Amino acid sequence: MNERPTPSCAPRAAVTLRSPLCWLARGWADLRSNPLPGLLHGLLLAAFGGLLLWQAGDEFWLLAGAFSGFLIVAPILVCGLLQISRSRSQGQRIGIAAVLQLWRSGEPRLLRFGLLLGLAGTGWVLTSAALITLWSPEPIHRPMDFLYHVVLVRELGLFEVWLLLGALLAAPVFASTVVALPMLVDTPASISAALLASWHAVADHPGPAVLWAVLIALLVGLGMLTALIGLIVIVPWLAHASWHAYCDLSARPSDHASTAQRQC
Repeated sequence: MNERPTPSCAPRAAVTLRSPLCWLARGWADLRSNPLPGLLHGLLLAAFGGLLLWQAGDEFWLLAGAFSGFLIVAPILVCGLLQISRSRSQGQRIGIAAVLQLWRSGEPRLLRFGLLLGLAGTGWVLTSAALITLWSPEPIHRPMDFLYHVVLVRELGLFEVWLLLGALLAAPVFASTVVALPMLVDTPASISAALLASWHAVADHPGPAVLWAVLIALLVGLGMLTALIGLIVIVPWLAHASWHAYCDLSARPSDHASTAQRQC
């Protein structure tokens, strides 16, 4: 059996329910130490998201597709920030030029992984559209239609099933990316090896992984509620924090045993 790819970083401590807060703290330290690349990424992504929403206008299904695609593909677009955290953990400091070099290299694994995420987002939109079209008593064309005929209806059923379906589809995407994406940046691992390592990491640490997913969802939701402006800071913050989540989650039990006494 193939061994899991070894990360270039050392874990800080055993993974517990407190760990996601430590990852956020370390990610914030990375952002503060080298803010320009991160804030530039956040600004461009927020502007891109705003452009998508503006183009979709009042068409619910276009908005749903734009929103889903933005959330699914955004992690790929901030891979360069993982390089910054990786370098900082090794006592180095890199700038935007080194980040751009990652994309100029045309790394095929990242491109293929991004395609897989795009297909996952498309699958969710199509599944969601089929569910709502078949179940809703009224046609859904505008966001207000969705609010009145799906969210605010008195009867339990469609909205709850829609939320459950979204969670069921989001869970494997999260489990597939939480370690795999940083691993593709950090190591020469194949996509299949990185996916397997990611699933192993989530299975080994289900509680912290679920809490990490919830924190990501809450912070992204907060960024959305601020008319995307909050994403300028939240996107790079989460990108840097994801590097530290990868370092801890992808470590082997023996690695954690040797670092169990270290502080966050």
